[in-house]
Amino acid sequence: MLPKQTSERYILSSSPHTHAKSSVSGIMLDVIIALLPALCCSAYFFGWRTLLITATCVVTCLVVEGACRLAMKRENTLGDLSAVLTGLLLALNLPPTIPLWMAIVGSAFAIGIAKQVFGGLGYNPFNPALAARAFMLVSFSEAMTVWSNSSWKIAAGATVDATTTATPLSYLKTFATAAWDKAPAADKVLNFANGDFIQSAFLGNVNGSLGEVSALALLLGAGYLLFRRVITWHIPVSFIATVVLFAFVNYGMDLNALKLAEVHTFSGGVILGACFMATDYVTSPVTTKGKLIFGCGCGLLTMLIRLHGAFPEGVSFAILIMNAFTPLISRFTQPKPFGAK
Repeated sequence: MLPKQTSERYILSSSPHTHAKSSVSGIMLDVIIALLPALCCSAYFFGWRTLLITATCVVTCLVVEGACRLAMKRENTLGDLSAVLTGLLLALNLPPTIPLWMAIVGSAFAIGIAKQVFGGLGYNPFNPALAARAFMLVSFSEAMTVWSNSSWKIAAGATVDATTTATPLSYLKTFATAAWDKAPAADKVLNFANGDFIQSAFLGNVNGSLGEVSALALLLGAGYLLFRRVITWHIPVSFIATVVLFAFVNYGMDLNALKLAEVHTFSGGVILGACFMATDYVTSPVTTKGKLIFGCGCGLLTMLIRLHGAFPEGVSFAILIMNAFTPLISRFTQPKPFGAK
């Protein structure tokens, strides 16, 4: 006897069977929102040119993304907001004095070469914004390493629009890597660390790229991403903790070493890189162990480049190098299925 027919239908499909409510555009929008405090602080300290650079990068990324998808005869992906986020991140990695045509070239490289050549979002092995920054640092070395004081630091009534100056990391590298055991060099670095730098770096108003002007603004954005569960704590915490531990051990494991560790943490792109770029879904491991290894590797390479490399900053190169190891890390940290030997 045949079973009674019912109107119910059962669909057989592979996992996952339960889908999250999040989407690519929703995740990208959350990251963009999280970066707005840093963008506002940068605009406050460096002036209207911050918004001009950001708009130039974002518009260029959108135009190049649309042109590439059209040339490849593939679906339009402008609506996923990934191009907007790439332009915003690239802008925050640029100095406030960068010529606009260089920002256009860098943005075109980020989308056209670092992203679309590999097939678009989800297929790029390296973070597009960081790849573009590395390309610009090699191609436009002088423009990418010229920094200016913020308008807040320029004396009232001055007739100049900006003054060039060294970043905290370049200042630290000049004295600390020359001969740390020499008293004059050590005293200069410690006087720098004992000054108002830590407060200025945390609250805002330090020399550097647009995105490193305020650690507090970046941490507020990171807290928002953690609250929204867009990122987890594993990569940011392991990244920053490795930087602090390496600096603390390198400078003698005393109170002065702790102060210099704070300088390394709040200077440069450590907070921006650890919370917003190393956590990129496409270019970072998916496993918990893999994320911890990835973060530690980024922090270790950052400090090695800062202290022993040719550049005073190493966050971008560290993350790009670890991006190359992401498939290997994911492979060797993937959990074994239940019952497997």
